[in-house]
Amino acid sequence: MLLINERIAIPDEEFSFDYARASGPGGQNVNKVASKVILRWHPGNSPSLPPAVKDRLLRAVASKLTTEGELIVTSQLTRDQGRNVDDCLEKVRRLVLAASVPPKTRRPTKPTKASRERRLESKGKRSETKKLRRKLDGD
Repeated sequence: MLLINERIAIPDEEFSFDYARASGPGGQNVNKVASKVILRWHPGNSPSLPPAVKDRLLRAVASKLTTEGELIVTSQLTRDQGRNVDDCLEKVRRLVLAASVPPKTRRPTKPTKASRERRLESKGKRSETKKLRRKLDGD
């Protein structure tokens, strides 16, 4: 069971794991042991996610989904397969946790009187600078 927060938990049955040989250092171990972990999950079909969280998550990871709607997360951080499984699950947990926080609604604000005055003053200075660069009239 992958615990996201106190309200969201995803059962292990929703995830499928594949294993492959990892690249990088490790000597002969690299050629023998399948320590790279490939996690596959269908977030769109997940009954564990509330609808609002699911929508935000699908929008956030849209570029990472396959054509079947499958999210693929890999890890080959360590030489230990178990720790790589934990790393994949942690990556998924962080993605869902970020999607579980609703975005703040923007409330439009008016500029303050002082900021409007500063803006007009800087525009006046800039105008004066450009005016001084012009050629004089031929009177």
